Amino acid sequence: MATDITVPVLGESVTEATVAKWMKAVGDAVKADEPLVELETDKVTLEVNAPSSGVLSEISVEDGTNVEVGALLGRIDESATAASKAPESKAEAAKSEAPKEEAPKEAAKEAPKSAPAPAAANTSTASGQYDVKTLSPAVRKLVDDNDLDPSKIKPTGKDGRLVKDDVQKAIDAGTAKRSYAAGPAAGAAPAASGPLPPRPDHPKEERVKMTRLRQAIARRLKEAQNTAAMLTTFNEVDMTNVMSLRNEYKDGFEKKHGVKLGFMSFFVKASIAALKELPAVNAEIYGDELIYKNHYDIGVAVGTPQGLVVPVVRDADELSFAGIEQEIGNLGRKARDGKLSIADMQGGTFTISNGGVYGSLMSTPILNPPQSGILGMHKTQMRPVAVGNQVEVRPMMYLALSYDHRIIDGREAVTFLVRLKDAIEDPRRLLLDM
Repeated sequence: MATDITVPVLGESVTEATVAKWMKAVGDAVKADEPLVELETDKVTLEVNAPSSGVLSEISVEDGTNVEVGALLGRIDESATAASKAPESKAEAAKSEAPKEEAPKEAAKEAPKSAPAPAAANTSTASGQYDVKTLSPAVRKLVDDNDLDPSKIKPTGKDGRLVKDDVQKAIDAGTAKRSYAAGPAAGAAPAASGPLPPRPDHPKEERVKMTRLRQAIARRLKEAQNTAAMLTTFNEVDMTNVMSLRNEYKDGFEKKHGVKLGFMSFFVKASIAALKELPAVNAEIYGDELIYKNHYDIGVAVGTPQGLVVPVVRDADELSFAGIEQEIGNLGRKARDGKLSIADMQGGTFTISNGGVYGSLMSTPILNPPQSGILGMHKTQMRPVAVGNQVEVRPMMYLALSYDHRIIDGREAVTFLVRLKDAIEDPRRLLLDM
C-alpha cells in the first residue's frame, strides 16, 4: 500500500514553501516520523516526517521547487523493504535499456499530449484578462492589494500558474500595473520586464542563490518602507543603576532561577509599562481601522546564520523577570538550532532589537509589519555626561524608536522613549508599577 507524503499546514497566512532538500533517496527505507524532506517557508524552515514506515518509492518534486499546502511531495510503499527494492531497481534499469527504437515511439505518443501545454498554461482570456479563478487566494490578494494586471506577469508555477514569487518580482520591478484605459495603444511598447542584464563571472566571486527566508526578509523590510510612514526618534539612557542592580543580584538570581539576569528583561518590562500608557505604539492599522491590543506579545529579534528572525515572548506582561529571561533563552536556542515553529513567530505586538550585541552604537530599526513600533537597543559605552552641575563618566546607551507616523504621533513616540528611559534609570519604578 502506498502512502502519500504531502505538504502540511504551514501556519497562518503561509500557503507556499520551497523544497530545500530531500534527506532520503528513492529506494531508501524509512521509519514512521523520520524526517524525509526539509521545507523552507517565508518564516521558518521545517521538516516533513514520514507518515508511515516502508520504502520511499517516489519523489514527486525536486529540490528548489515551490509547493503549496497539500501538494504531493512523494510516496512511501509500506509493503516494500529496502532490500526488496534493489531487484526492482535493476528491472527498471533493464527496461530503460530496452531497444532504442521504442523510445522515439514513446516520445511520439507523448508529443501530442505535451504540445498543448503552453496553451493550457496560458490562463488569460482572449480579451487579455487573466482568469482570477486560477489564482490562489494568497496570490489573488497580493495582486489586488498592489493593483496589478496578472496577465502581464510571467507565470513560473506548475501548469502555468502564478505563484507569489512571480507577483513579488513584478512588484519589485514596478511592472504589471493595471491599466484603466479603453485598451492598449496599438504598437505600444511593453513595459520593461526587469530581467537583469548578463553579469560576467569573476574568478574571485561566488554566486549563491538567496534562501527563501532571506528573500522573505528582504521583501518584508522593503514592504515596511513602502507601506508605513516610518519615522525614528532617539534618546539616551544612563545604565548605571540597572548595571549596579544586576551586578548585585545576578549570582543569587541565577542560583535561584537557573537563568542569568540580563538587560533584556528590564527593557521588556520597561517597554510594556510604556506601551500601557501609550497604547497606539502597541496597535496596528488594518484597512481603515485601528486595532488596539490589550495584550503584550513582545518580539525579540535574534540573528541566526540563516538570517534575522523575531520569535515572540507571549503575554510578557504576566511573566516575572526570570520568566522573561527563560523564555528569551529558550527561543534563542531554538532559533540558532533552526527549531523555531511558525507559531513561535506569529502575533507579536511590539518588537525589541538589540544591535548592541554586535557593537552597534546607533541605528534606525525597520518596522516588523503589521506592528507600528520597534525599539532599537545599542551598545553601552562609557561617555562623559552632565550630572547636575558636574561632568561624570557614565555607561550610556542610545535608544531608537521607529514608528508608523500614520497611527503614532511624535508626542507619543517621544513620550514612549522618555517613560522607558525613566524606568531603566530608576528600576524601582518597574517594581512599583510606576
